[in-house]
Amino acid sequence: MSFSDIDLQWFAAEDEGRTEEPSEYKLKKARDEGRVAKSPELSGALVMFVTVLVLVICARFFFRNCAEILVYFFTRCAEPTPFQRQYFMVFLVYLAKMVLPLVVSGAVAGVLANIVQNKGFIFSTKPIEFQFSKITPKVGQYLKKTMFSFEGGFNILKSFLKVVVIAIVAYLIIRSDMKVFLEFLNASDISAAVGRVASSAAKILVICALIFLLIAVPDYFVQKKQFLESMKMTKQEVKQEYKEMEGDPEVKAKLDQAQRELLQKNMPQMVAKSDVVIANPTHFAVALLYDRNVADAPQVMAKGADQVAFRIREIARENDVPIVENRPLARALYAETDVGDIIPIEYINAIVTIYTQIDYLNKRKI
Repeated sequence: MSFSDIDLQWFAAEDEGRTEEPSEYKLKKARDEGRVAKSPELSGALVMFVTVLVLVICARFFFRNCAEILVYFFTRCAEPTPFQRQYFMVFLVYLAKMVLPLVVSGAVAGVLANIVQNKGFIFSTKPIEFQFSKITPKVGQYLKKTMFSFEGGFNILKSFLKVVVIAIVAYLIIRSDMKVFLEFLNASDISAAVGRVASSAAKILVICALIFLLIAVPDYFVQKKQFLESMKMTKQEVKQEYKEMEGDPEVKAKLDQAQRELLQKNMPQMVAKSDVVIANPTHFAVALLYDRNVADAPQVMAKGADQVAFRIREIARENDVPIVENRPLARALYAETDVGDIIPIEYINAIVTIYTQIDYLNKRKI
């Protein structure tokens, strides 16, 4: 069974009727607010893995600094002089030398893990804005989410699996090294014993970190499916969003541009179903279609100059679309309209006259 086969009913939104896939607009809005599909498990596992690697690689450095600071303070602990500020500063220097590599590596790993999951850097203050509802106790909702839902069951399973993994890995490694540990009971070389114990601990940490990474990868896909399911919309939300987007001039301009590009790309089909082609005999051609269900006036289906105009006229002849030669009108429509536009109001009378002539000729043919 693959994670792509998981029944999405496990992630079903609480509100009924949310059956529509989330729109790009809604996903973008959620992203701007800092809400994206991501797995805390993956970030935590990567931070742990990188930190453990740094700890193992720099183990000798850390051990040496620990020994130095112990020697420094033990050699001075019996001195009669009172506590001096320099002792505190020495402690801070040694602490920084041992802690900073781990802190920096962990922070870098955490940032990179989020950038990879978010597919880029996201900066938003929305998640940290104060909301009274966030601090209001919701015990019932919390219990339902954490214990009586797929999310809660899945998190419990992950936690249990981690505990089992740590126990098994620790048991196997310690059992394999037990003979060596027993030999150190009567040994006088403390440094060798400490080194052997540290080596076993490092093995446990590295193996557990790798296994946690393996657990976190499928968790990311589960979280992604859960996020997309939670972002689903009702039919009413889709309609409302469309109305809002239509009112946005920038969004409307983009939609109009996409429509023009689509119409221009499908020029042969658009010309073939047009009512009329208005042409300047050699330079311009504009194809029009009047569909009462779309608009209250004819719409520009295709337009072109020179070779494109010639091609439009050629397609029109092949499909018995009337071609009307009107140089001023063809030139004006070509200059002042784009594909997908409704013809300007000032040319309505001229267009109505042309449509009347076409209708009269069609009736005579009948």
